[in-house]
Amino acid sequence: MDTKETISKEIKTLCDEGVKIDQDLAEGRRKTDFLLEYQLWYTRALRVVNVLAPDRYEEFKSYYEIDKKRKKLIPSNYVIQDLLNGIILSDRIYPAFDAYKRVSRCFINQLAILRSMHERVDYILANIDDALLLRLQNAELKTAERLMKVNIRAAGALVGVIIETHLQKLIENHDITIRKQNPTINDLSEPLKNAGIFDIPTWRKITYLADIRNICSHKKDAEPTKEQVTELIDGANWLIKNIV
Repeated sequence: MDTKETISKEIKTLCDEGVKIDQDLAEGRRKTDFLLEYQLWYTRALRVVNVLAPDRYEEFKSYYEIDKKRKKLIPSNYVIQDLLNGIILSDRIYPAFDAYKRVSRCFINQLAILRSMHERVDYILANIDDALLLRLQNAELKTAERLMKVNIRAAGALVGVIIETHLQKLIENHDITIRKQNPTINDLSEPLKNAGIFDIPTWRKITYLADIRNICSHKKDAEPTKEQVTELIDGANWLIKNIV
């Protein structure tokens, strides 16, 4: 089973378990069973949402956690944690309020977030891949900066690999075909320019960076300068953050 299938299965399992827990709550099993089952479910679900949908993480938690800024408890800000803590609104003040129905509504909103994640697993995984790649590239650029103090040529060669990797990722993301088996930076940037992924000034900038990289990696009769490799690092940093 590949990563996508594993993640899809885990999200579906959480959704199915959540529906069963909510049904049991509605059918009268109520607090004792819900307290145990929901807490176990929430711990697993929260971790999944945090990793796969960080943009929905705070919203997901808000249906469970009591708002620290809450000054007064009313039906509209009653959350799952209130019920689990045994907090019940006064029947005299709110005679029509049903804590279990309110908690069920909060729980269903959490399930809706999980279902939306299941429907966009491909998109989520692509974003995670991109985020991990950017983190790795940033770390490698930091390594190149430190390497400059020891070997300027080696630092430039490393940055060249970072640029190539980023351009190859762009090629894959935009379904562009490259026939050359071991394409250079220029071999990769040309079709990206032709496909309109970036403009001519950007293409020229990348061509310039490729020239510096070639000095570092291939031209043994010319030594790259510290200024050139600094430009290469700055250019790579701009590229990976702006051309995606």
